[in-house]
Amino acid sequence: MLTNSQRLHCYTQISPDELPSFYTHYGTLLKSSLSLTLRKRDRKKEKSRQEQSFKRKKRMTENIVVVDGPKRGNGRRKRQRQVKALEKQRESQRGFKEREEEAEKRRREEGRPQ
Repeated sequence: MLTNSQRLHCYTQISPDELPSFYTHYGTLLKSSLSLTLRKRDRKKEKSRQEQSFKRKKRMTENIVVVDGPKRGNGRRKRQRQVKALEKQRESQRGFKEREEEAEKRRREEGRPQ
């Protein structure tokens, strides 16, 4: 084992008669350690996730919920559900804006443009 003040080099000497067994063991070790990182890309799944995140961001920024109907009488429950949904949407929009501001602040601190 050698060190070069920055890197650590590890050397192994294998006799020629032990080489085939070494390769079989080493190959299985490499396959098991790299199997998680060397997966095929599922582009269809990536695209659907990207579209879902785009729709989620669009919902965050636009006012979709409209409160209409009477405060009293028939349709009150419907209106109450709409009011509750509107409040939930506003809360999620506030959280979204806060997260965006935090991300922007971190980008500015690191000196990276958008």
